Amino acid sequence: LLLMAAAAAVPVRAVVGDARQEAAVRALARRLLGPRAAAVSLSVEAALAAGGPDTYRLRSPPGAAVAVAVTGSSGVAAAAGLYRYLRDFCGCHVSWSGAQLRLPEPLPRLRDEIRPPAAPPRYRYYQNACTQSYSYAWWDWARWEREIDWMALSGINLAPAFAGQEAAWQRVYRSLGLNQSEIDSYFTGPAFLAWNRMGNLRGWAGPLPPAWHLKQLYLQYRIVERMRSLGMITVLPAFAGHVPRGVLRVFPRVNATRLGGWSHFDCTYSCTYLLDPEDPMFQVIGTLFLKELIKEFGTDHVYSADTFNEMTPLSSDPAYLSRVSNAVFRSMTGADPEALWLMQGWLFQHQPDFWQPAQVRALLHGVPLGRMIVLDLFAESKPVYQWTESFYGQPFIWCMLHNFGGNHGLFGTVEAINHGPFAARRFPNSTMVGTGLVPEGIEQNDMVYELMNELGWSQEPLDLPGWVTRYAERRYGTPNAAAAGAWRLLLRSVYNCTGVCVNHNRSPLVRRPSLRMDTELWYNASDVYEAWRLLLSAGAELGASPTFRYDLVDVTRQAAQQLVSEYYLSIRRAFQSHALPELLTAGGVLVYDLLPELDSLLSSHSLFLLGRWLESARAVATSDREAEQYELNARNQVTLWGPSGNILDYANKQLGGLVLDYYGVRWSLFVSALVESLNSGSPFHQDQFNQAVFQVERGFVYNKKRYPAVPAGDTLEISRKLFLKYYP
Repeated sequence: LLLMAAAAAVPVRAVVGDARQEAAVRALARRLLGPRAAAVSLSVEAALAAGGPDTYRLRSPPGAAVAVAVTGSSGVAAAAGLYRYLRDFCGCHVSWSGAQLRLPEPLPRLRDEIRPPAAPPRYRYYQNACTQSYSYAWWDWARWEREIDWMALSGINLAPAFAGQEAAWQRVYRSLGLNQSEIDSYFTGPAFLAWNRMGNLRGWAGPLPPAWHLKQLYLQYRIVERMRSLGMITVLPAFAGHVPRGVLRVFPRVNATRLGGWSHFDCTYSCTYLLDPEDPMFQVIGTLFLKELIKEFGTDHVYSADTFNEMTPLSSDPAYLSRVSNAVFRSMTGADPEALWLMQGWLFQHQPDFWQPAQVRALLHGVPLGRMIVLDLFAESKPVYQWTESFYGQPFIWCMLHNFGGNHGLFGTVEAINHGPFAARRFPNSTMVGTGLVPEGIEQNDMVYELMNELGWSQEPLDLPGWVTRYAERRYGTPNAAAAGAWRLLLRSVYNCTGVCVNHNRSPLVRRPSLRMDTELWYNASDVYEAWRLLLSAGAELGASPTFRYDLVDVTRQAAQQLVSEYYLSIRRAFQSHALPELLTAGGVLVYDLLPELDSLLSSHSLFLLGRWLESARAVATSDREAEQYELNARNQVTLWGPSGNILDYANKQLGGLVLDYYGVRWSLFVSALVESLNSGSPFHQDQFNQAVFQVERGFVYNKKRYPAVPAGDTLEISRKLFLKYYP
């Protein structure tokens, strides 16, 4: 019965006809391959799936002008079939950091017909609620178009479309009688909207200018149109129960409770109001909002809402929790009788003391079985399905979270993702209906996402050393023994974290300095140094490849991050043993050479520039005042994360400009404070240092310095220079 409920999880297909999907996937092929797209025939036939999950077929028609004919049951399936052909038969590669599309001439023909392994899970999901702010905040349509192309080639068929929702909310709030200042004091700035939508924050770094709403609406129209034209199912936001304070002024008798502060925020910018599930206004507001969205954007009948994201519910009474989830679901069906609720399952593993089995079951069973899909958000490290009997019968998607805060840092749990989804499918009475990629931030660790996308179509684990060797060859466009050796070393070390692994970069490099910093690694540091040596040795042959240059920056950056930890330990030892000469030497090398060299390395590649992030924020603005507000949003998010360092360095990045003017200045102050302490014989006080360094951190957010958005310097040369100086 449970399996039947899971299988009944509606919607099976996107509603767009075959012809429109076919036109969309052909246009994608032309964007990707240019004139060479003519050698590939692409068609969409929904009947190919026979009512089951997406599938595709590749074959070379005898005597035809085209080398390969790709037929998909949807636009996404056809795009995934095209990528399989490009990847496995043409040695090509497409990723966030670049594409390698040197096609053979002529294109290879296939001896046999090729299909994916029998019945993959129905859904391949992508995006995290936080990615909207950590990665997509400043995107224009050109960047969204590239992402949606990548999603289609990866076979992603279920994804949120969250842009522009504040414009719809503003209309709803106005229709309820709120005034503009009440609305303005509720919405956060653009870089923090993810947490405003989940009821965690209000007002911080806002308000949202009118032009923001217009631009986001325009983007949303294009995003949903393109995603649907490729046969993707779009997920729209729904009402989770959080309301602005203005609702209490207009409806003084409404039953709403003020929640506590979120994370390290007090009630200045947190403590939002949650409507009681029984209050009639819950249904009025929820249905009004969804009707507004559906009128504007149409619907694929899947909606997302998170009522208790990192927030403790007001009561642990199972009856109360069931009432809340039932109220959220009814506000969806009030606008769309076919509604299906997609919910992040993060809360269950984030607060396990509160979410005991009775509480989890109550929340999940407030919704009819099969009308909710739960994202098991951190399944590679802390799967929830195992201790909830497969979410007590509700369908779930096995997700790889992988990244927090969009941090840089080589990291992966390859063994866990290579086996986890298959174990979840074999689990007794499993209700698993798909796999998902849910990083908080993207544009990092391409290899892990390529692997996970391939596993979404697989029936069994892959041979990882063989897989990564082929990955290196495709990524750089030619076999190279040194590069393949480097990747096998990285695979067994940084990419193979086992046990409970939380990829949050805690390296001293990107954390506020103290005498108690964590330098533990989950891997052998010498493997990264050796991979660095091997990659550099491949530079003569592979140096022209953009993906190679990106990887050389990334691996050199990882080696430098390890070196920072080693110099930090030397600094700490010297200070604790009162050895001033050693302290001056180690501190001097770190502050005056290693960090500036790392900064110049990062500044040599466009994807590692602070200026790229800041200028993309300014580019969204329609006035100087907006440009300043957006730039402050962008700077604050990657540093202080709040007015007073509330979630300090959570979203740390290693970017050219940031390393020198933010991390470097902090380290300089720290070394000076330790030297001063030894010279004067007075103890080092962390509290006093924190107060002084906060002024430096805050100063960076407000310094108005413009950073280049164009790279400078030769990556290979800078990496080689660092190597000759620092290779251990």
